[in-house]
Amino acid sequence: MKTIGIIGAMPSELIGIQSVQENPVREEIAGYTFVSSSHGTNRIVTACCGIGKVNAAVCTQIMIDRFGAEEIINTGIAGGMKQGIKVLEIVISTSVLPHDLDAHFLKDYPPYHAEFEADEKLQALAAAVCKEKGIVCHAGRIVSGDAFITDSAVKAALTEAHDPYAVDMETAAIGQCAWRNGVPFVSVRCISDLADDEGAMSFDEFEHLAADRVAEIVMAMCGASASAQSSAD
Repeated sequence: MKTIGIIGAMPSELIGIQSVQENPVREEIAGYTFVSSSHGTNRIVTACCGIGKVNAAVCTQIMIDRFGAEEIINTGIAGGMKQGIKVLEIVISTSVLPHDLDAHFLKDYPPYHAEFEADEKLQALAAAVCKEKGIVCHAGRIVSGDAFITDSAVKAALTEAHDPYAVDMETAAIGQCAWRNGVPFVSVRCISDLADDEGAMSFDEFEHLAADRVAEIVMAMCGASASAQSSAD
C-alpha cells in the first residue's frame, strides 16, 4: 500500500477531495487536520496547509514524517502567467522555485539548489488524466511567494525574471520540502485568475470552479495510481 499525500492551501481546494474520502480518520498535529483514508490499494492523506510558504513547508514535513507520504501532490488554484493560458485551464509543474528570494542564496549556500524538479511520472499521470477528461493543460515552471499577485507590472517583472506558467503562494515550499526528503512531488493547479490588475475579481468569480476542477483531476490521478499498483501486485 502506497501513501499519497495531498496538500491544498485553502479549504475550498480540498473539499471536493475530502468529501469522497471513505471512512476518514482525522488527526490534529501542530494545528493542521490530516485526513487519512483508503483509496483502492493505496492510502491518501489530505491536509489544508493554510496560505504561504512557511505553512506549506511545515505541513509537508509532517505529512512525510508522521504519515510516511511516498508521493506528494499539491492541489489548488493559481494565477496564470504564461501568455495564452486561460482561466480554468490546468498547469502541471515541471519545476518550482520561490520568486521572492534571490536564487543566488539557494544556489551558493545550503541546500545548493534553487529550482526543484517535479517527478516526471507524476507529471505524465496528471497530463494523461487531463487528456482523458478533455481538459486543457500546460506543463511548466510554477513560482511562489508570500504575496497574492494582482498587479500587471509585478506580473511582467516576474515573467521576465522567471518565465513561469503560474504563480501561487505555496508550491515552491512544498516542492523544496519534498526534494529535501527525496519524495516525488507534483503540483497540479487550475487557473483562477491571470495575476493581473483584474486578478482579484477573477479569483472571486472562479475560485470554486477552479478548485472543483483540479480536485477531480487529483482524485483521478490517485485512482489511476491505485489501479497501477494493483496491477503491479
